[in-house]
Amino acid sequence: MSIRHGLLALLERGQMYGYQLRAAFEESTGSTWPLNIGQVYTTLARLERDGLVRSLPESEAGQRPYEITDAGRADLTLWFATPISRADRPRDELSIKLALALTTPGVDVRAVVQTQRSATMRALQELTRLKYASDKPEDLPWRLVLDAMLFQAEAEVRWLDHCETSLVRYRPAPGRPTGHPEAVDRTDEAARR
Repeated sequence: MSIRHGLLALLERGQMYGYQLRAAFEESTGSTWPLNIGQVYTTLARLERDGLVRSLPESEAGQRPYEITDAGRADLTLWFATPISRADRPRDELSIKLALALTTPGVDVRAVVQTQRSATMRALQELTRLKYASDKPEDLPWRLVLDAMLFQAEAEVRWLDHCETSLVRYRPAPGRPTGHPEAVDRTDEAARR
């Protein structure tokens, strides 16, 4: 998630100071992605430096509101019009973890898969419970975020099922290398010669 563009989108609604932005962000996403107040102010400083927002005079309570500039609106419009590339998303730690588990001696890969599946199923149940907790029209943004998280959890369970099937199919005999199935096949060929 681009905090930069999230803040710009919130400022498009009107002037806000840091704590208001944090609260509006969490309200819009159903608190699914907690936002650190330090991140908010650091991002606001960068946005101001880049001419995308401007700070306004402090209120009597000492709060400094910000507003979006025309350049910020143009940047926000471009962001909404540009698809998110898979390459722009953070690395998938679970994929990396399983790849390393396969090649690390002494790791029970099936146990790693089962542990993850159990955790993902619990998350799936909780997300489903949250989804049906409210059906008010004003909750639509939050429910759409929950739907995305549900679909990702369902996809993760399907992928874990695939991983488990692959482990059974490509399980090397003791003493043979683990890793890519082609490496196992080549080892089998060499043993037959």
